[in-house]
Amino acid sequence: MQFANRLNQVETSAIRELFKLLGKPGIISFAGGFPDSALFDVEGIREASLAALSQAPGAALQYGATEGYQPLREQLASFMQAKGTKDLSAEQLIVTTGSQQALDLLGKTMIDPGDKVIVEGPTFLATIQCFRLYGADLVSAPIDAHGVQTDALEQLIIQHKPKMVYLIPTFGNPSGATLSLERRRRVLELAVQYQTLVVEDDPYGDLYFGAVPPPSLLALSASVPGSRELLAHCGSLSKVLSPGLRVGWMIAPPELLVKATMCKQFSDAHTSTFAQATAAQYLLAGRMPATLAKVRAVYAERAQAMGDALRQELGAAIDFVQPQGGLFVWARLTGADGKVNDGQVLAQRAIEKGVAFVPGVPFYAGTPDVSTLRLSFATADIDKIREGIARLGQAL
Repeated sequence: MQFANRLNQVETSAIRELFKLLGKPGIISFAGGFPDSALFDVEGIREASLAALSQAPGAALQYGATEGYQPLREQLASFMQAKGTKDLSAEQLIVTTGSQQALDLLGKTMIDPGDKVIVEGPTFLATIQCFRLYGADLVSAPIDAHGVQTDALEQLIIQHKPKMVYLIPTFGNPSGATLSLERRRRVLELAVQYQTLVVEDDPYGDLYFGAVPPPSLLALSASVPGSRELLAHCGSLSKVLSPGLRVGWMIAPPELLVKATMCKQFSDAHTSTFAQATAAQYLLAGRMPATLAKVRAVYAERAQAMGDALRQELGAAIDFVQPQGGLFVWARLTGADGKVNDGQVLAQRAIEKGVAFVPGVPFYAGTPDVSTLRLSFATADIDKIREGIARLGQAL
């Protein structure tokens, strides 16, 4: 068959391919970016779905507006207002089939073949694949423990004049980094100064373990005149409620939302109305704060257990920043004491020892750091974490 040339720009997800190796009995996986299904508020979701069917069955089971189910749009606007975006209305957001669809809609509406798009190095693998599918020429901006380095970002904007800049400012995937408040303001100032669209992807911002992270770029935009008109914000309930609902949203300037809504009509007509009605009833019931508190506490314990185990079992052979939120430990192999310093080599050895993680190479749009790796602590209990990291130490 003669497939579209755009498919030459992308490959199958390295993470999805890795999952094919995980059928070995007894393997401990730190590879996925999934929330723990044992933490899902099944009873709350059941009650919400029954409420959706009893209170408005016609709306929940019928075709719906492409922009989203209005009661859910209103609940999401309130959810975002509680996190600091005070002037947000339901009409300023559209509901998407997960935040992944929001990224796809941005690709469809904004990217022409050859357009420059700046991403963090490293960044979310699916974003690399999505934007390349639409022909983007991706440029990596360096990051550190405090997120993207804004001085370097400014130079890249001047040099490449990108169509947009894509960032995960809070507990990034895979880096776990959180952009400092000072840098967040600077990013918004750069957007205005160079009239460049900034995309804020925020699926992990509610998963903090101690101190509340700085306000989102969206919340901060009110204090930087002109920045709101150059900002798109993508959110999701997948990591905090349930991925199976496939409920995400995008907040963006009106003209961008109009184009994104048109493109969404062509792809799925609308996100599942039943899933939207269920999510709306869940948020209306007020169960989210308790759910978030429970999830944060469990993930905080697991993140600490993984950090402690890495320090104990791998010692100087690995370097990482202890996560303060999110789902991941991003680490670098140092090669100390003659140990392995290539993440891909270690990944193969680790599978043989019965433990899996994702090497860091696929997360780079530019030249990768082959010594890096991503470990998720979300789906393994503390005993499994300790055992898995012990196996990883044996693989070194």
